[in-house]
Amino acid sequence: MSMTTSPLLIVGAGPTGLAAALFLARRGVAVRIIDAASAPSVYSKALAVNPRTLDVLAGTGVDQRILAEAAPLSRACLHPDGGETVTVDLREAGLAQPMQVLPQARTEALLAEALAAVGVQVERGVRLEDLQQVPEAVELRLLHADGSSEQVSAPLVYGADGARSRVRQALQLDFGGDSLPEPWQLWDVELETALDPGAAHILLRHDGFLFLLQLAPGVWRVIGNGAEPLQQLPQGTRAGAIHWQSSFHIGHRVAAQAGVGRVALGGDAAHIHSPIGARGMNLGIEDAYVYAACAADALGGQWQRLDDYATLRHAVHGQVVRRIALLTRLVRGRLGALRWLRDAAMPRALRFAPARAQMVHTLAGLDHPLRLAP
Repeated sequence: MSMTTSPLLIVGAGPTGLAAALFLARRGVAVRIIDAASAPSVYSKALAVNPRTLDVLAGTGVDQRILAEAAPLSRACLHPDGGETVTVDLREAGLAQPMQVLPQARTEALLAEALAAVGVQVERGVRLEDLQQVPEAVELRLLHADGSSEQVSAPLVYGADGARSRVRQALQLDFGGDSLPEPWQLWDVELETALDPGAAHILLRHDGFLFLLQLAPGVWRVIGNGAEPLQQLPQGTRAGAIHWQSSFHIGHRVAAQAGVGRVALGGDAAHIHSPIGARGMNLGIEDAYVYAACAADALGGQWQRLDDYATLRHAVHGQVVRRIALLTRLVRGRLGALRWLRDAAMPRALRFAPARAQMVHTLAGLDHPLRLAP
């Protein structure tokens, strides 16, 4: 077993961890980032980069590369079962940039390339085994893919290691919330369809909903929570080759704290919710932006900034997860009163400017202020 002194350590090289490392490195903070996986995932859960994310990435070059690769998402269409389609223009709230459709794997690759350009490489196949805090540092035990063990002393640790976070578990923090009972099914599938390819589509069905978004010409992401979602596609739509298929369960959970002492949490390690609202990856990158500012200040001697991060982000996490959980239960359409609200009240409400503005600001990540200090 070797013993080394480490820079600030980030556990997890998804979009949150990569963004945190990039923001910190650009502030002149020495950073090390590890990930248990031997290679980045080629599959993409998140598909949309929202305007808030583009704002915080401004100046890194990643924002411009996203804009160069992505397809703008200008509209959202709600299709009531048997009713008239309601279209919301996602540009009507005066956003500086529209939503951008880009698979998460590409966003991660762009972040990793920008990080490498400032001299930081992700160390893959390195797993956190344990951590404990001592007065002047965090001591960690890391396990490498070759079986060797490494004892590390880091001034700060950022846990961005996903919903099953080893960092959160080591802090013994509760991950309170609840889960929906039914599985949600996902396909990336070739479709022949008359649906508007520049819009996100939510189709309300008697036993749930369908979400459809074009990823590339002729290839669509389809998510459904009812029985046989691909059998409930719009009339005239034909499914072809399946590129990827998955099934998952939805939970809405927030860690009891976003930080304890010298250790903080961000991304799915701190909060999880349904993909409705397109907030998961984007909220994690926002976490990373705030963390970099607070951690840099802390390492400069302002140690109360670690508490600032924990306080600021825990409040945001709770607010966003509650909002997305309510929206998910509404669109899910399984209970009587919520079913009526979904099928009757929601389409009517979206014909009015205030409801449309609230929807746009939620999708854009602008439903709360971005604060770097209390």
